[in-house]
Amino acid sequence: MANPSVLRSFLVPGSALLLLRPETPPWKPLLNGYEMARERLEELKPDALIVYSTSWIAVLDQLWLTSPSASGRHVDQTWHELGVIDYTLRVDVDLAMACVQGTANYGIRSKPVDYDGFPIDPGTICGNQLLNPDSTVPVVVGSNNVYHNWDMTVDLGRTAAQAAADQGKRIVALGIGGLSGSIFREEIDFDTDRIGTDDDAANRRLLDVIESGDAEALAQEVPGYCEQARGDMGMKHLAFILGTLGGSYSRATTHGYGPQNGSGAALVEFVP
Repeated sequence: MANPSVLRSFLVPGSALLLLRPETPPWKPLLNGYEMARERLEELKPDALIVYSTSWIAVLDQLWLTSPSASGRHVDQTWHELGVIDYTLRVDVDLAMACVQGTANYGIRSKPVDYDGFPIDPGTICGNQLLNPDSTVPVVVGSNNVYHNWDMTVDLGRTAAQAAADQGKRIVALGIGGLSGSIFREEIDFDTDRIGTDDDAANRRLLDVIESGDAEALAQEVPGYCEQARGDMGMKHLAFILGTLGGSYSRATTHGYGPQNGSGAALVEFVP
């Protein structure tokens, strides 16, 4: 069932390359998609952004960022030679703590994370910088536990949406991560970046299923897609989105699609 607190959900890329080399031609479609999504956020004026990023890896428990604010200078673990990214996040602590408590309803143990200097992952930084550059909208950020499966991650999305509804807050959810997972293992000229033919076909088929609006067909499509195209972390960021949407949505639109050093990525808007 749709949750009226969820205004939109977005699948968005999370590569630091988009911030470090925004002038690169193959990445323009993704950045144009981000621009459209940012304009949508300005129209909707949500009370909070709910973020699930595949690049915040957790092992023991589900983690939620509960520091009132987080700022720093990110040196990307992969693209450190390209420069640094300064960032600031403003966190909705009350909503984050409600998520910590709410996951117990699904048998998932969560813990809050609140200490100075905690390393914010590149996906969260990328999504916030490109959609919420002045930190106008507070965020709630949840981790990607490597032992959580698709269904558990759907439940995390449900938890966040319900917590927002209980507090009377209007939210936009972000599932941050990529599509196909094949990357170039040798240095390339970024201007020639591209997606392999087989992965491109698989990505476009997945996007077609997403845009069909059939959430059940989408859930059935994902396992085969991940096996063929090495879907980013089992596409759990997509599972989180479906959870925030209550398991169904009225329509979806792809605003940008393209490569990220050989892997695939897209920016997709989901309407409850």
